Formats: sequence, C-alpha cells, structure tokens
Amino acid sequence: MQKKLNIGVLFGGRSGEHEVSLVSATSIIAALDKNKYDIVPIGITPSGKWFSSDDILDVLKSKKAPYPENEVAILPEPSRKGLFHVKDGRLTPLDTVFIVLHGTYGEDGTVQGLLDLAGIAYVGAGTMGSSVGMDKIVQKDIVRQAGINTASSLWFLTRDVAASADDVIKEIEKKLPYPCFVKPANSGSSVGISKAHNRGELKASLTDASRYDRRILIEKGIVDAREIEISVLGNDDPVASCPGEVVSSNEFYDYDAKYVDGRSKTVVPADIHPKTAEEIKQIAIKAFKALDLSGMARIDFLVTKDAIFFNEANTIPGFTSISMYPKLFEASGIKYPDLLDRLIGLAIERGTERSKFLTSYQPKSEWYK
Repeated sequence: MQKKLNIGVLFGGRSGEHEVSLVSATSIIAALDKNKYDIVPIGITPSGKWFSSDDILDVLKSKKAPYPENEVAILPEPSRKGLFHVKDGRLTPLDTVFIVLHGTYGEDGTVQGLLDLAGIAYVGAGTMGSSVGMDKIVQKDIVRQAGINTASSLWFLTRDVAASADDVIKEIEKKLPYPCFVKPANSGSSVGISKAHNRGELKASLTDASRYDRRILIEKGIVDAREIEISVLGNDDPVASCPGEVVSSNEFYDYDAKYVDGRSKTVVPADIHPKTAEEIKQIAIKAFKALDLSGMARIDFLVTKDAIFFNEANTIPGFTSISMYPKLFEASGIKYPDLLDRLIGLAIERGTERSKFLTSYQPKSEWYK
C-alpha cells in the first residue's frame, strides 16, 4: 500500500479575509481523500500565532483562545523540515502544505518565503509570483508589458492622501473620468475597495483605502462590463477552465455581495460567444505565465461588447462552497476532490524541481578568506 502523504492545511491568518479562509479550509479538509492523506490542520490566529490540533478550525471559528500546548511553528531550515511543536520540540513531517490563507501575510509571498526556507513544498504560486499576484499595481504593470489590455489607472501613496487629499483628487480628475474604483494595492475579497461617482465619494474612498495599505490604486470604471472569471491550473503548461460570469447583487462585487447577503449569482459556464470564451482563456493563460504563477490562480476580467480587460489575478482563490475556482473546473470536467489531488501533485512536482537547483557555488580560489 502506498504511504499516505502528510498534508498541512494552513488557514486563518493576519488578514481582513481571516473568516473567508476558515470557510475555504472547512471545504478543503472535508473533501481531501483520507485514504491518501493524513491531514495536519494548522491555524493562525488574527494576531499571528500558529496552532495545530484536531479541533483548531472550530476553535478559530468560535474565536476562543487556543490551548498554549498546541502552539507550533515552521522553522526556516530544511534540516528540520516539518511542523515544530513548541512545547516539546516534536517535529511533524509535512510532505506538502495546502495554503488556504487569503490576503495579507499568506497570499502575498510571506508564508511562501518561509516554506521555501524550510524546504517544504506548497500548493500555489511561489514567493515572487504570490507577491506580484497580490499587488494590484505591480501586476497591472507586468500584464501591460506582456501586451494584455487592462483599464487605465494611476496610484498614490497613502501619505500623499493624508498630506493633501484635494491635490490627489485633482490629479485623478485630470486623468480619469467618473466613475472610478479606489483599491488598496494589497487586499483581497474587495476589502477596502470602493466605487466613486463624484468628488465627495472619491475623497471618502481614498480615506477608506488608506486604512489597508501604503499605496492606493485608482482605476477607470469600465461601463457596462460583465465580470468574467477563468480558473487556471498547472505549472509550466497550465490549462484554463471554461469562463464563468458573476452577477453581483450590489453595484460591484464587494465583500457583502461575495459572502454576506447571498443574493449574488454565478453563471457557469458564462453565456458568451465561443470565440470570445476561447480568447479570454488564452489571455488568462498568458497572464498566468507573465506573472510567473504556478499551481492555481483565478484570473478575473471585465468584458464589454467591444473589449476584454484584465482585472486581476488571485493566486489563492476562494475554496468555499460558492467559490468560482472549483466550480469552473467542475464544469470543465474536474471534480473537487480530483482538483485537490492535482493541486497537491503540482505542488510536489514544483517542490521536487526546486530542490534540484544548486544553492552553493565553489569559487576557483578561496578569495573570500
């Protein structure tokens, strides 16, 4: 019998999307094949402490304090490749970590960098791809350089807004029409994002976005656009799912429309012309490669009758029961448990490849002594 793999499922975290992460982790843990995997639940509290126990997911959902004896850590050294138990120094081996952290301190390359130092394979994009995929400003610059169409935008530091919001607003109004979107450069689930129709709303939106990041993206609103999403799966040779459409219950797909009010709808597959669908799929794969992503990503688009606009990439898309990433692949012929198997396989493939690269160099002479 083949040995079962130890799969760490990492969830919670220091993020405005902490609760979303818990729901995604619930779905993933329930769907993972217990005949193939020994699951190691790893929960991160909102303050950033790591704990592992069979009930840690329920503990975080209840907002109770975890038991101190269950505190754990990942040590940044490959000689102790696993989950370190703080109380007694035990080490639980980890073959792969399924990162289910949405937003800051998880989707942004920070945890990926830690796992790279520890020599532990993980599901999803690497450190650089995760960081770029999280930063809305940088990713737009990269996709533009790759020849991918995206909405006009500009950005400011939050300190510029604090020093003179009126000057910032005047600069925005010179370059972008209303309505426009105001977004923290690094956030997910539409946290801190607002749609501004006039100067008063723009000022309030800039103030709100300033609470979440040091840089703020202001983007031209695309009128009469449909929100189309594509799921991408793979490493160097990724494949794209069929497209799906989000019909938001609010004016745009904000946090409440995504998770709270339950009135938003998804259409899978999207009712669009086959030629347009294929074009969007090819753009999604092109963006996935340009951003150096791996494992998985959901690529979001704004589509009008005349144009296709790249909106953003999500390197750790939601895995809740209503999430588009698994729904799109299920509609494309890959069931949820099989999708998880393939993601774990891709993680191991990428981790094995990375482990083969040299990390030292022998100079011709010992000049440094």
